[in-house]
Amino acid sequence: MHKKSLTIIVNKAPPHVTKEHHRVLAFHTAPTREKDSRKRVVITGMGVVSVLGNDVDIFHQRLLAGENGITLIDKFDTSNLPTTFGGQIRDFCSNVYIEGKNDQRVDDSHRYCIIAGRKALEDAGLGVCERSKIDKERAGVLVGTGFGGLSSYSDTVESFIESGCRKRKYVFSPYVINTAPALLAIDIGFMGPNYAISAACATSNYCLCAAANHIREGEADLMISGGVEASFVPFGVASLAATTAVSRRNHDHQTASRPWDKDRDGFVIGEGAGVLIMESLEHAMRRDAPILAEYLGGAANCDAYHITNPQPDGFGVSSCIQSSLLDAGVSIEEVNYINAHATSTVAGDVAEAKAINNVFKNTKELKVNATKSIIGHCLAAAGSIEAIATIKAIQTGWLHPTINQFNLEPQVEFDTVAITKQQYEINVAISNSFGFGGHNSVVAFSAFKG
Repeated sequence: MHKKSLTIIVNKAPPHVTKEHHRVLAFHTAPTREKDSRKRVVITGMGVVSVLGNDVDIFHQRLLAGENGITLIDKFDTSNLPTTFGGQIRDFCSNVYIEGKNDQRVDDSHRYCIIAGRKALEDAGLGVCERSKIDKERAGVLVGTGFGGLSSYSDTVESFIESGCRKRKYVFSPYVINTAPALLAIDIGFMGPNYAISAACATSNYCLCAAANHIREGEADLMISGGVEASFVPFGVASLAATTAVSRRNHDHQTASRPWDKDRDGFVIGEGAGVLIMESLEHAMRRDAPILAEYLGGAANCDAYHITNPQPDGFGVSSCIQSSLLDAGVSIEEVNYINAHATSTVAGDVAEAKAINNVFKNTKELKVNATKSIIGHCLAAAGSIEAIATIKAIQTGWLHPTINQFNLEPQVEFDTVAITKQQYEINVAISNSFGFGGHNSVVAFSAFKG
């Protein structure tokens, strides 16, 4: 990431952190944005697989309408599970993009990744013929996941218990590990950097930051980046629900995902994939690509506090936000919209609100909404799907509502775009994603201004 001049301000540290470690970053000089077209990173295409559909424009329209994507799970029997609902994708068809034999073999997480990736390429004007004109050795894929091939793992374990190792329907290893980016690269022939990052629910933003840095460092011209998760198998839902971070509002599932509401009881499990095409400005302009937005910068850090709970004072989050702005060359005053992590957990929502209050002293000027209120928490895919929602807001000037807000937490001092969409001109937007283990990640976007 780019180095910029900064001042270190020491605040009062919580008990588990020494004073030397508890630092807040502030700009020493006015921030400056990157001007080198080889290092500026732009977004030229987007692809989504979600509970609201697999077309970015339709996805955004349904977000604006506040159309609730949470339903009862019908993929398997939930009668013995503490949570029986979520943002489950239905009627998903992948055989248009994936050849029949391979379609039967791969995991849902691979299907979601390949289709979101192919759709993003099409959106970027990179169909089969156009892809042949770019240097594939300088085009990479970086798509992360938390669980990996969960369905493949579950099916194989069940088969092994029932029949031993003699009866295995498919080859196990390549499809249970995080091979989604490799399978996408094989499908399209991209030979540049290729790997998956796994950082729990902060995964997508980690991937976006890393992909951008490959471009900034001159290692790639173009990166496909984002996150994917296919979490709806019985032990996947059961294991998440066992953490008590998941809502158990089975009697009223459509209002269960209620960020910042006093009566929230946990997040709602979702799934899907979000993929961005990230290019150097120089490369995008050379091929006359459509430029949807500019990636300004990002950052990642760790609370180093607890495996599931955030630091109560939100320090890790606030320092991550400030580091992302430093990397982006953006002042605090320039940010006027945040797509919040806002999962609807008891501790997490308050910690994030405290962090936002600490960084942005004039929070009355901020618009802050919660995509998860509508589609649930898509885990490793959450950040990239929310990045797409953020970029569509920048493009269209419309913010989707935060639904299910009945009784707002008093710590929330910003406009949460409650209930109804709002028209709004975004200057600089940031998108927050945090995960188990204390993983924090923040990315910043703006309209491309030449």
